[in-house]
Amino acid sequence: MDTLHLWNGLNEGQQATAWVESHLAACREKIAGLLAVPGERTVANTLQPYDAACWHLRMAGSQSGVMFMVHPQAEVRDAAQACSQAISAEATALSLNREVYEALQALDPSDEDEATKYYIDRALLGYRLSGVDKDEATREQIRALADRMTELSMNFSRTVQDDVRKIEVADAEELRGLPQDYLARHGIRESNGKLIAEAPVVLTTDPPEMSPVMTYAASRQLRRKMYLAYNDRGYPANKQVLLDLLTARKQMASLLGFRSWADLATVDQMMGSAANMRSFLGEVETAAREVAQREFTELEAFVGERDASALPLTLSDARFWEEQFRRTRYDFDSQSVRPYFPYEQVEAGILATAGRLFGVKFVRNETATVWAPGVKAFDVVDNLAASHEFGAVVGRIYLDMHPREGKSKWFSECSLVGGVLGRQLPEASLVCNFPEPKDSDAGLMQYSDVVTYFHEFGHLMHEVLGGRQRWAAQSGITTEGDFVEVPSQMLEEFFEDADLLRTFAKHYQTGEPIPYDVVAKMTKASAHGRALGTLTQVMYATYSLETHDRDVKELDLDTLLREGYDRFSRYQFVEGNRMYAAFTHLVGYTSNYYTYLYDKVIALEFFTQFDLKNLVEGDTAMRYRRAVLEPGGSKPARELVQGFLGREVSMSALRGWIGREFA
Repeated sequence: MDTLHLWNGLNEGQQATAWVESHLAACREKIAGLLAVPGERTVANTLQPYDAACWHLRMAGSQSGVMFMVHPQAEVRDAAQACSQAISAEATALSLNREVYEALQALDPSDEDEATKYYIDRALLGYRLSGVDKDEATREQIRALADRMTELSMNFSRTVQDDVRKIEVADAEELRGLPQDYLARHGIRESNGKLIAEAPVVLTTDPPEMSPVMTYAASRQLRRKMYLAYNDRGYPANKQVLLDLLTARKQMASLLGFRSWADLATVDQMMGSAANMRSFLGEVETAAREVAQREFTELEAFVGERDASALPLTLSDARFWEEQFRRTRYDFDSQSVRPYFPYEQVEAGILATAGRLFGVKFVRNETATVWAPGVKAFDVVDNLAASHEFGAVVGRIYLDMHPREGKSKWFSECSLVGGVLGRQLPEASLVCNFPEPKDSDAGLMQYSDVVTYFHEFGHLMHEVLGGRQRWAAQSGITTEGDFVEVPSQMLEEFFEDADLLRTFAKHYQTGEPIPYDVVAKMTKASAHGRALGTLTQVMYATYSLETHDRDVKELDLDTLLREGYDRFSRYQFVEGNRMYAAFTHLVGYTSNYYTYLYDKVIALEFFTQFDLKNLVEGDTAMRYRRAVLEPGGSKPARELVQGFLGREVSMSALRGWIGREFA
């Protein structure tokens, strides 16, 4: 059984390269053995070695990708970046190997189980979409383009990862309104009603520093500076990198016979086509627009009464004034709940909640090797199985939850080791950037941070509980790409349950559980702005679609961004906003950012199946584990949806969620 491999000590970069090459060599060996088989093709002599080859590729790719994101040594991040390009080239070569395609095509799966039949069908579709049936000259062009796309994607992500912008605040009064622990962390004290700092305060665009400024800072100028600094990351370098990447994707789509990359990227998804995506986004826009206008009209009137000079409202003012509105309208100050969410309590609470919900427990593994101080490892133990192929342990998770230099600034779940039933336990990590507790600083989180934690943990449970398939290529989060956000967004909804929150949301100084009336106010207040937020998501999805569905020669990234905000946002655009240069979803999700909205629709429908009076221990939780999480990628996502709901998905749950505040 394999496990997480780390490159620590001397010559880390060389270790990384050698380790990756060993897995690539193992992949080649499996493929060579497959092709050397004489006579009739069977699952045993063809699909099994093919799947083993795919596992070695995934092993190398997953760990190189994560180490690129998180390793504290720049040498290792550099080596991981180079390795990722080599792995991508190997994967492209395999996807264009006509002999392997023909060997898989020769299989007769009629006596096999449904998961195996589905595996073969998806593998053959993937080969055809890769261009395996093209002539040799075209396949060579595809290889070259794939290498180019990998290089550009890695460069784009690395630029964002390394580009931490800084803002110097000369007058501490500009930080008026920020939480007391935030001020103390930056050496600011109050004297005679005035905020004082011994030296200029330097803020960064890391999320724990950026987010409170945008939500609480009374200074409009500071909010604008932070907004532009955050959205300027990656610029100007990434503008041309993105255009070059879009050009390469368009060329690839044309070589493969598709009108655009958006059509190519959706053909094997639940969505099916770019046209279907446009139609879906139109439905969501229609569902949200009327409520969004009501939300904005109320907010605008509120601001006009308090500070007419703040009108018109801009994008850099949005979070601050929404916070002020909620304080007045709902008697809810989001700062008031932060003392109930110190990081360590939230972590323990989410582990306990997930344990109760999914029938597992998380046992800290102090001996597991980790890549940086502060990273925690836990073995996942299945409470439902008296015995298992590895005892009761069904996987391992790693929590890397706080910012540091060189680390990815986003929030994500990452596979590390792909599981295989009876042979290999799955391992996965969370890579996040929450406030870090230090000394007397408890690392208080905003309630939106806690929602994000729930979200990412939903991915983690999908990875682990779905990681026990017969076939490595079906283990973990290997469903269609536009289903992967369903388990994460479904788990977000559990945050609103007061009894659940009170099990861990306790005041870090007094130990008092969060009061029921505070949770009620928080829930009511958080519903306001959902429609506006939904339209923002439609804007991001439309931008992702349009950049991948237009002729790149006629594409102006800045004009398209401005048009999107003008169409979907009620807030005034802030000149200088170049968020596309840091929008890493354009690398990962490409044209398919719609996934978040599409899966929100499904997740909300799933949540309606739960008993609101017994969320965690009701029968539905275990049915959800069995029907949605455990199958991994062994079934089409549409079957998972229909199997759990017993029907097709509708838009009714989304409409109810958007309009709940006005219901």
